[in-house]
Amino acid sequence: MMIRAYLRASTTSQDADRARASLEEFVASKGHRVAAWYSENASGRTSDRAELRRLLDDSHPGDVLLVEGVDRLTRLPSDSWRTLRQEIEELGIRVVSLDLPSTHVVLSSDDQRDELSARILNATNGMLLEVIAAQAAADYETRRRRQMQGIEKAKRQGKYRGRQIDQKLHERIVTLLKDDLSVRKTADLAGCSPGTVQRVKKRKGSLSGSVPLMPAGDGD
Repeated sequence: MMIRAYLRASTTSQDADRARASLEEFVASKGHRVAAWYSENASGRTSDRAELRRLLDDSHPGDVLLVEGVDRLTRLPSDSWRTLRQEIEELGIRVVSLDLPSTHVVLSSDDQRDELSARILNATNGMLLEVIAAQAAADYETRRRRQMQGIEKAKRQGKYRGRQIDQKLHERIVTLLKDDLSVRKTADLAGCSPGTVQRVKKRKGSLSGSVPLMPAGDGD
């Protein structure tokens, strides 16, 4: 069993490695160590995340996907989450989340459960994982709705100034694209999502080589 820790933050202004110490401490308390770290700044609303894909590609049956919270793994709509969860299950990967204590038994060295108990616990964990994933997606939608309401109000009052701009990230992406790198490779090197690279690429082309400014991040 290899424990693979996945760390995610939604924007480049946030520290994706913030939870690293707490994950290390948790794993150590169970008598294990983290074998590999996968950290990225990308929206949890998409499954097209370079480091998450790398983790899945590296994994073998019985490996553990460790996260601080289920919302670090997913804020996906139900159909997309169902697809990702099915892939995780087919690969034989077990999810352990600090905010889901019933999953912690996976790391217990003295686990003496019989087959029936193991199947019951697995089913319970699956149900709880589904509930928390649905809540994470709902929280995302609620925040987005409130954000749009706030923007509309600010527009009516003439106070809306648009989203903040991450000029350094944009310039980094433009520089990498000049080297004819793929969208995924550019996203890996720039520390952003492939979707952000695509938007920069599209706007760069439409403005005939000028350097437009891109908003920071893709949401949570």
